[in-house]
Parts: sequence; structure tokens; C-alpha cells
Amino acid sequence: MPPAISEALPKKDSLTERTVSAAREVLAGQRGGLRAYLTFTGPAVIASIAYMDPGNFATNIQAGAKYGYGLLWVVLLANLIAMLFQALSAKLGIVTGQNLAEMCRDQFPRPVVWAMWVVSEVAAMATDLAEFLGGAIGLSLLFQMPLFAGMVVTAIVTYGILMFEGFGFRPIELIIGSMVSLIGLCYLIEMFIAPVDWVSAAVHTLVPQIADAEALLLSVGIIGATVMPHAVYLHSGLTQARMPVRDDNERRKVLRFSNHEVIIALAFAGLVNMAMVMMASSAFHAGHSDVAEIETAYHTLTPLLGIGAAGVFLVSLIASGVSSSTVGTMAGQMIMQGFVGFRIPIWVRRLVTMVPAFVVVALGANATSALVISQVVLSIALPLPMISLLIFTRRRDIMGQFANSRLTHVAALIGTAVVLVLNIFLILQTFGVPIPGLSS
Repeated sequence: MPPAISEALPKKDSLTERTVSAAREVLAGQRGGLRAYLTFTGPAVIASIAYMDPGNFATNIQAGAKYGYGLLWVVLLANLIAMLFQALSAKLGIVTGQNLAEMCRDQFPRPVVWAMWVVSEVAAMATDLAEFLGGAIGLSLLFQMPLFAGMVVTAIVTYGILMFEGFGFRPIELIIGSMVSLIGLCYLIEMFIAPVDWVSAAVHTLVPQIADAEALLLSVGIIGATVMPHAVYLHSGLTQARMPVRDDNERRKVLRFSNHEVIIALAFAGLVNMAMVMMASSAFHAGHSDVAEIETAYHTLTPLLGIGAAGVFLVSLIASGVSSSTVGTMAGQMIMQGFVGFRIPIWVRRLVTMVPAFVVVALGANATSALVISQVVLSIALPLPMISLLIFTRRRDIMGQFANSRLTHVAALIGTAVVLVLNIFLILQTFGVPIPGLSS
């Protein structure tokens, strides 16, 4: 577990010590079955919340409303790329005992490290802006309170959750895991309420299709909102010392458990994202294809599917905003400590990341537009952690026998190229630069 968390752990009788003891039994072959997997479960669950944050809500609603089920395959592609890079991030932490930011600090020249830190901090703040605003929007709509009041409540709740770090990694994992489960339950309910065309959904999940230039650019937004820089940094920190290993045999077992958890957690996140698109498609595509904002989606859902469906939508949005904001703050703390070697109190970190959201509201800016702009900032920052992770996990002097195989390296190169090229399109489109072949 990262130093920022471990420093605050109780020294005796902590849940952490009991979990480590149980893990030792698993690694020694004295315990198996589902209980063995549960002992190692946690890091990927926390990282997975980044793939169900309010930024995903915004892009998925637009995709479903405008193009029906047509962009489900993009959600699947983005999720597969995310799985690969989260697995590589977790592997870096398990094998080296360092997180990605620390590895960058040790391996790159000092000017590069400082530049990466600044860009990563900006990306962490942009991420938290989207997540914080999402929770506030949900609270303000559900309880009919001003957006500013919703922001205050979101700030208090997320700060309260962060205080559980003092009791070890398990309480935070259980809290975030509960939030993930709540989001999944909400969208399971939505699937029973919304009239989904399951055959069409299945076809468009497997058959790539781009209807027009706008669909291509929206696809870019979906992928840009899925592979999150802070999640790539965070996962390596969550695994770097969470479960101490004594030799390569134990390290290999921990890696196997980690890979299984990544697949399950990210598959769950992917299904939730697909459910968002399907709900938006079934509710809005036929007669309300212009729905592009979270607030509009809520108000449109009420007459179409009933107050129950609209309420469930907001509950999932609040859970997403609160939990992803908590995780975003954890990631920001880890990035700062990894790159520059110092940390600040959680309340200061929370205050710094809240300021942009309050400024956006105070200036009267559109909250959903702010969510979209934050995704562009993430797109600019994304190449740094992806390329760094690709370099480090390929090097045998760092990873030893656990260095990426040629097949894994090629898959990661392709994934990186896809994300980077699409993000370039997103950035150019955002700033109004003409793109040959993409005029409608």
C-alpha cells in the first residue's frame, strides 16, 4: 500500500495484519477457493471507479441518445484497452515495490520529472472537477437543492470517506466496493425499466460502425473519458506494498490474483458503461436524440420512464461522483508524493481540488460543459503515464523475468497508438482545427 496510507495504519491488531496473515496462508497453499481471491481483492475495484465516473455518464448519454446502440463497440474497445493498462500498472507495483510516479522520478531526468508532475497534477485536478461536479449535480437534482449546496455536501461526504484511510486499506476498499456495487445495482434496475432491444445491442457491441464524423469524434470522447491518467498512476501505488512477497514464486501468484481481479472489476465497469449507453438509447434515441446534458437526461427520463427510473439514475450519479472524487484525491496525493517526495494533509488536497469546481459554478458556467472540457485536459495528459508504463514494464533490468512478453508489448503499443491518435483528433476538434476527411 502507498506510504500516504500506510503511515497512518494502527500498529497492532489492524485489519491489514489479519488480511496479510490470510494472504500468507493462500500463498502457502493452505487456503483456496473464493476466500483466497477475496483476500487479494481491492486495488482493481478502487481503480475501476475511474471508469464509472461522471465524465463517463456525460459521454455515454450523448452516445446513446444520438446514435442508439451504434457506439457500444467503442465502449467495449475502450474497456479492453483499460484492462491491459491497469494490469500493467498493477504489475509494476507488485514486481518493483514502487508506483509509477516513483519510478518516473528515479528513471527520468529531473526536468522531465518536474514537467510530468505539473501535467499530472493538472490532470488530477481536471479529473476531480468532473467527479466533484457530478456528485453535486446529482444531489442538487435529487433533493432540489442549489448546486452550490450540493457541492458542499459532496465535499463533506468525500472528506469523511477519506478519513477512513487512517484505519488501513481495507475500509476504503470496502466503501468504494459498496459504491461500485450500488452503481451496478442502479443500472441493473434501469435495464428492467428501459425497453432495451437486446439483439440490436449485441450486434452493435461486436460489429464496428461509425455513422458520420460526429460519431467518430464522440467515439474519441468515449475512449478519452475511459482510460484515465490518475487511475494508471493509482493502481501501481495500491499494489506496490499491499501484499509483501518473499520470492518470485509468491510474486507470480499475487500477479495471477491481480490479473483476475482486473478482468472482473473492469468487466463490471464496462458492463455498467454499456448499460448507460443502452438506457440512453432506449429512452432518448427515438424522440429525444438531442439530449446531451446530465440535467436534461434526468428531466427527460421522468415523463418517459417514470420518477423511479430518474431517481435511480441520480442515485447512481451521486455514488459515482462521491466515490470517484474520493479516489481522485487519493491518486493526486500519490502522484505528488511519488514525483516530488512530499505529501500534504488530505484536507488541503481536498480543498485545492474543490476550488475549480466552485469557480465554475460561481462564474455561472454550464456544469456538463465543464465535464466535457475536463476530459480534453485528461486527453492531453494521458500520453505521459501510458508511454512511461510501456517503457518500464518492457525493461528486464526493472521487471526481471516479469517483463512484458512480445505479444503483451505489441498489444500495449497498439492500445497506446489507438488512444493517442484518437485523443489528437479530440483535441484538434475541440480547438476548431479542420480535420481532413471528418467534415460532416
